Order: sequence, then structure tokens, then C-alpha cells
Amino acid sequence: MPKGMTCSTLIRRSLIVLWGLSALLLPAGMRAAPDASSVATGAWGGQHITLEVSEKGAEVELDCAHGEVTQPITLDGHGDFDVAGTFSPEHGGPVRRDENTEPASARYLGHVEGDTMRLTVTVGKEKEKVGDFTLTRGARPNITKCR
Repeated sequence: MPKGMTCSTLIRRSLIVLWGLSALLLPAGMRAAPDASSVATGAWGGQHITLEVSEKGAEVELDCAHGEVTQPITLDGHGDFDVAGTFSPEHGGPVRRDENTEPASARYLGHVEGDTMRLTVTVGKEKEKVGDFTLTRGARPNITKCR
């Protein structure tokens, strides 16, 4: 130990150096999210679905429908979420000019673990299940629009 340096000073300096090196050497993808209680923003893709998450909510695209969540998607302590939104079915073929379908109320229930999300979409007061989906953050969706 250098002359005049106490053991606690040496430990403190070593910890500071280690902390500084870890901040420089860890890749950005391995750092903790700034707010781990929210679903990570960006694109989440899966079979027949894509979810574009922002701080304000999300936009959903399905094969023959689309939807919207107009509130932040926050996670509970177990990684689960349950948010209200809208769901608008689509159909193939021409769309009439005067066709104006009101979006139905929907629930988006899910669980996030790392970069994987399990999502269930239900519609209406009867909670009719639209489907169960598995999405991956940053993955390309596999959607076939019915147009």
C-alpha cells in the first residue's frame, strides 16, 4: 500500500475506477433501461402483428385490423401490463367514401421479459379475444394486410 494511504481510501479509489471502466466498456444494449417500469419504446414485431411503442402509448397493426393505446404502457413488478385502447377491424376490397367505422374499445394485456412480449388483445365489454401474440423487440413483423 502506498505510504500515507489508508485501506479505505484505496478501496474507494478502486471502486471509482471500476465504476468508470464498466460505464465505458459495457455495450449500450447491456445497460439497464432508464425506466424499467415501462415497455421499451420502438418496434416490436411478431406473427401477424407489429406494435410501435412510444412514451405516450402505442400503435398496433394486425393483418386485418389496427388499434391504438393512448396512455403509457407501464409494467407492474412482475413485468405484466393491462391497458385500454381501441381496435378497428379492416376488410379487403374497396372502401366506400362514406364508410366510417367507429373503433371498438379494447384491452391490451401482456407480459414482458427482456426483449420478448406476450400480448393478448380483447375487444368490447364481452372481452372477445382477438388473439394471443408473441412479439420480439426490434424484430420484423410478418403481416399480410387484407387490402
